[in-house]
Amino acid sequence: MQEQKIIATDMDGTFLNDHMDYDRERFARLHARMVRHGFRFVVASGNQYFQLRSFFKDYPDTIYLSENGALVRDPEQIYFKSAFPKDAAFRIIDTLIDFPAVEWTACGLKSAYVLRTASMEYIEDTKRYYHRMQLIDSPAEIDDDILKFSTHCPGDETQNYINEYARRFKGFAEPTSSGHGDIDIIQPGIHKARGLAELGEVLDVSAENMVTFGNGGNDIEMLKYAGEGVAVANSDPDVLAVADHVTADNNKQGVLDYIDGLCSRG
Repeated sequence: MQEQKIIATDMDGTFLNDHMDYDRERFARLHARMVRHGFRFVVASGNQYFQLRSFFKDYPDTIYLSENGALVRDPEQIYFKSAFPKDAAFRIIDTLIDFPAVEWTACGLKSAYVLRTASMEYIEDTKRYYHRMQLIDSPAEIDDDILKFSTHCPGDETQNYINEYARRFKGFAEPTSSGHGDIDIIQPGIHKARGLAELGEVLDVSAENMVTFGNGGNDIEMLKYAGEGVAVANSDPDVLAVADHVTADNNKQGVLDYIDGLCSRG
């Protein structure tokens, strides 16, 4: 029996080009080769499962490691889920409401939730990344498992908010950021590497038999965890520093180039 392996890739800035798409004809050919060579294709992203699934509707065997590892599932089953305790989730919400310049999304298992009083620009932008989103008048309307929070603050104040979140949420939540005002608030110990480890337990795939691709700070753990961690050329310097290999940038479909090479190894 052929040994199963995992290929896991980040999406924005890694697998997707700057037009938020990929070479679909080439991927179709590579997908058939991946299956023949025993690779399971995993999408590893901070984004919502329902949004990620929209990119791969023709590939029901795709596994989605969404919300930065808090939810790992395919269309048929959940492999791993980790949610904030309800009291912790509402402590975070109470704190976020204290900051008038911050807009936020509670990312749940069933949907994402945004206050109806948020700016129209923020609501429309959030809809791009959260295909299931509900506008709410009050946090009390949320009846869901909250997996993480996505927040936005003025870009030049990003580090100040990161520091403040780290202080206020110490012990039960952690901030992580790709910069430019975007800060996720995640559960301690829940990241893409944790999601991959949990998936590996279910599928009986060791870290040595995983290849991961990324470009940003929230990819570092999984690049270090996998037997083969690959950065795209447009990655942040700290990502390039931990990667085992570097491939072409996202606009040149570097991930597909590397997968092509993997499938040619035999």
